[in-house]
Amino acid sequence: MQLKPNAYRLNETVKGVETMTRFALAVLALASGVYTYLGVRGLLDGSANFVFFAAIIYSAAVSVAIYAFWSFMLRFVPLVTLGVQRIALFLTMAIGCVMIMAMSSWLNAAALAGSAALEQHMAVTLQGYAEDLDNAHANALASQSLLPDVQRAAERFAGLAADERETGALTGTQGSGSVVQLLTQMSTQMTQLGATITGNRDEVATLFEEGSTRLASMRELVSTPGTIEPRSDGFQTEAVQLSAVIAALQQTDIAASVKRAAADLSAGFIAPVANGQSADLANRQDQVMETVRASVAAQSAALSTAADEILATPAVQQRRFVPLSSAESVLRYWSDFIPSWAGAISIDLLPVVLVLVLMIVNDAMRQESLSLAEAENITAAEMLRAMALFRQMEAAGIDVAAGPPGAGSVPEPLPDPAPAAEPAPAEAAPPAGPASTTVTEAVVTPIDAAQRTRARTEGPRPT
Repeated sequence: MQLKPNAYRLNETVKGVETMTRFALAVLALASGVYTYLGVRGLLDGSANFVFFAAIIYSAAVSVAIYAFWSFMLRFVPLVTLGVQRIALFLTMAIGCVMIMAMSSWLNAAALAGSAALEQHMAVTLQGYAEDLDNAHANALASQSLLPDVQRAAERFAGLAADERETGALTGTQGSGSVVQLLTQMSTQMTQLGATITGNRDEVATLFEEGSTRLASMRELVSTPGTIEPRSDGFQTEAVQLSAVIAALQQTDIAASVKRAAADLSAGFIAPVANGQSADLANRQDQVMETVRASVAAQSAALSTAADEILATPAVQQRRFVPLSSAESVLRYWSDFIPSWAGAISIDLLPVVLVLVLMIVNDAMRQESLSLAEAENITAAEMLRAMALFRQMEAAGIDVAAGPPGAGSVPEPLPDPAPAAEPAPAEAAPPAGPASTTVTEAVVTPIDAAQRTRARTEGPRPT
């Protein structure tokens, strides 16, 4: 069975898939329009009717633009063969792809992953609020680290006062004199400062518990399934309340107050007048009170240094939750939704593959058709001569594919045979045997190569 040329079969195949190509392109354009509608609907403000009709019009325009653009590319790119023109078409196609991505692909991604992107935004914000609450709580508790030093100083001053009162351990004379009065005064001030720090601890614990409750509510809003818009509104409300709790925690930091109180211990030190009945006792009391002054100054410096270290800790910056649309969330967290972006872009740019396939197939058909170029230039007279020679070879029993009999013998060219229209008279024909007939008919007059490339305009040759 004789096979058809490959170029013909390729052409028939292209015609066969043309309807399918148009249908596929229409489906892709429609799908892109639907997802564009879902994405653009969340960006529009106004009444429900306005949003609906505006989104429908925009998505319809996008679908028509995509179908028209790829229809042009599918028809023109495969037909262009020159390199410069094909490069220009490729550049035009690249510009069109960028425009399609700008007007459709990112909205498709918003429709595919918009809710997940908003949940991602809330989760990231929630993590930031949790860190802020922990830092504010840690800063507030840092002031509690001063409490042991203050309590120890208060106990030391109280113990010295008791020893002086009972045994006269400092001045050598027991009783409640000026030294006991001074030590008791210092112990009382330290005890009051310690009470202030202790009272602050309860307030910090209460605020931290309230902040933890707010965080639990926010986590529930992030992880609960359902429509994203109401959850986002509730999350924003909880975020505002949590910000207030964090600010209150920062206000409970008493490191600055402790520093001022420690400075007052030294700067506001007031020593009573020695009330000893003898000059020697009064002199000893003055010496002890001077020692107490130095001890108070050292304690004040230590507390001030510890308070400065706490105050040097960076304060927690106020955080604010910024609500985003689904499209904005997809653009901000694009790296977390690469599969969604790939699907959204593929819907719009898949016809590129069809354009390239048609271009390659048309190039193959053109390449196959080049092998028949000589047959397209043959004249009618040359065709008749070739057919006459072919019939003579068949009548002589010569196998056209194997060639004439006689290995290695190349027949010499003979003059053109006489026209078939003027046969010689039968009586003038010399008798010839089978052998002579075979030799005569076996000689084939070759067609001159110049005659095969002769232009059609020369007209038929005379016979």
